[in-house]
Amino acid sequence: MTSLSTAAIPTTQLGKSDLQVSKICLGTMTFGEQNSENEAHSQLDYALERGITFIDTAEMYPVMPRAETQGRTEQCIGSWLKKSGKRSAIILATKVAGPSRGMGWIRQGENDLNATNIRSAVETSLQRLQTDYIDLYQLHWPSRNAPIFGQKQFDPQLERPCTAIADTLAVLNDLVTEGKIRQIGVSNETSWGVSEFIKQSELHKAARIISLQNAYSLVNRSFEQGLDETCFREQVGLLAYSPLAFGRLSNKYAEDAKASGRLTLFPPTWSPRYMRPEVMLASERYAALARAHAMTPATLALAWCYSRWFVASTIIGATSLAQLKENIDAFEVTLSEELIQGVNAIHAQISNPGQ
Repeated sequence: MTSLSTAAIPTTQLGKSDLQVSKICLGTMTFGEQNSENEAHSQLDYALERGITFIDTAEMYPVMPRAETQGRTEQCIGSWLKKSGKRSAIILATKVAGPSRGMGWIRQGENDLNATNIRSAVETSLQRLQTDYIDLYQLHWPSRNAPIFGQKQFDPQLERPCTAIADTLAVLNDLVTEGKIRQIGVSNETSWGVSEFIKQSELHKAARIISLQNAYSLVNRSFEQGLDETCFREQVGLLAYSPLAFGRLSNKYAEDAKASGRLTLFPPTWSPRYMRPEVMLASERYAALARAHAMTPATLALAWCYSRWFVASTIIGATSLAQLKENIDAFEVTLSEELIQGVNAIHAQISNPGQ
């Protein structure tokens, strides 16, 4: 393990675009729920001081999603942008909610990814963020039936009417032309979905996706099963979310079943994949491996994501500045070949329990 420093986080080109994003992205889903507005501003200030210039949010945040709090996260970021005057210093990403997943308060549940809903979402996000453009606008989840959020297999019995990808791209392309968004990306997508977005953009000469925001962590390496090749060949950058598996990989819940965090604060139905016994077992084994190499479990989990060749940027989240510092410091950690072999040995025995 190398010594820690406060060197600025490097940047990378995202996809085929002109966006240069920091290799660490500050996730903000706690802003307005677990973190107050002042705490959110402190995190944003500290992240920027450390060289993190990439900020990710969503119209449905904060988590746990509720009607009375929806939009607060973007509002926290917007008030910081107004106070700090740092809009030009950051790459700002947000997301439009897809077809309702029990969140009828967002456009009365009419959330399919069509022109009416996407335009409404963009306009309200711009207002809350107090900006006139969004650098990266992402589809939070697909319009169509797809195996996401812990569903491990595609189920044709779940087919439903949906907006065609070409129609979604058409409105996104118009918004790019109008200057309201600069680039577009997808989230919680499959290899077929990424390929189809690329195909349709080429057929219709529309805006091209530059990023894929999917879960990736020690307990969910499913990206390595085909999506890695798809994104490499199509030049789509992976934005890895949940690198700590909702805190499970910090091992704090094993050490204290009542530890403060999303898995104890909110109903387990919100994130059932991280409540699986196999996830708990794998997390404990990774924690033991980390300690055997003189590092914290969180540091190992984050250093793993930071070091993967296919990760354009890793999205981190924290509820305290101390956690945020540890998460950023992990970028300076080099994993030994012995440690990588140890990770792969555990993965071979307990493969992707958090998928």
